[in-house]
Amino acid sequence: MAHSFEIYKDKSGEFRVRFKYNSEVMFSTQGYASKSSAVNAIESIKKNGPGAPTEDNSAD
Repeated sequence: MAHSFEIYKDKSGEFRVRFKYNSEVMFSTQGYASKSSAVNAIESIKKNGPGAPTEDNSAD
């Protein structure tokens, strides 16, 4: 599979989620105190992400 979500523990012991595409990390989340919160973040991204608009706040 070319893309995947990865749950891991950071150095401070919090759970984080990485989204990878072709083994490249595209983004990672904030830290969560529980693994279930990290799983909920994945489900929220899957549910709400596809229809999310792009907001460009860059100063070009």
